Amino acid sequence: MNIVPLSPAIGARIDGVNLCEAIDDATRAQLRSALLAHHVLFFENQPVTPEQHRALARGFGPLHTHPIYPQAPGVPEIVVLDNHADNLPDNDNWHTDVTFIETPPMGSLLSARQLPPQGGDTLWSSNIAAFEALSAPMRRMLDGLTAEHDMVKSFPAHRFARTPDERVRWEAACKANPPVVHPVVRTHPESGRKGLFVSEGFTTRILQLSAAESDATLRMLIAHAARPEFTVRWRWKVGDFAFWDNRLTQHYAVADYLPHRRVMHRATILGDRPV
Repeated sequence: MNIVPLSPAIGARIDGVNLCEAIDDATRAQLRSALLAHHVLFFENQPVTPEQHRALARGFGPLHTHPIYPQAPGVPEIVVLDNHADNLPDNDNWHTDVTFIETPPMGSLLSARQLPPQGGDTLWSSNIAAFEALSAPMRRMLDGLTAEHDMVKSFPAHRFARTPDERVRWEAACKANPPVVHPVVRTHPESGRKGLFVSEGFTTRILQLSAAESDATLRMLIAHAARPEFTVRWRWKVGDFAFWDNRLTQHYAVADYLPHRRVMHRATILGDRPV
């Protein structure tokens, strides 16, 4: 295995690993260590099937089945992100996946299946680097605050409940996933490092602040976390694969490719309760 760092804050390319075959415990441990150090790992020329994708992800923990997104046929743990002119992207904002549950994912694995002629890159940001770059008074102010995360913010009815069948599924998802509260600053359960745990995708308000203070603080933190020095950008090729630590990162799928089509498959590994 060869690990090639891509930026000081986040990201590394991994060479010499075949994800289309079952990996052994030693390789899995190496990938966990690399993930802890670099937050997001990129692999080239990995044309995994949905079944191989699921098996690889299961090696790192139990998987989440998404309540809204469509799934690969026969493999419900694999989300299909198929965007084009008739199904516009909804992930072109800074977000951390599935923070609307009590135990948000520890990681996600994304496979590029079909790509536009140009565009469709994804950016990742280190919430650890972003938090550590804040002033000491700001870090002290944020540490100990809590924020609400709501599924409906990224999955509104006007987009995901347009037909009777969609409405039934959406209402069931809302009932099963009411808003939850997480710390604004969480501690990584493996490294012990602290990082921001708010995002444009799901965070609605900081509970201990007034509405005006909460809105201003969230706007500042979301803009701050997107600063280029905390980020890495990946230009996809078909067969590329990304594995990221979802606990203290955000990502942004650039929606610059319409009316062309972009199809990605994602597996999501469940995590622990943020503290």
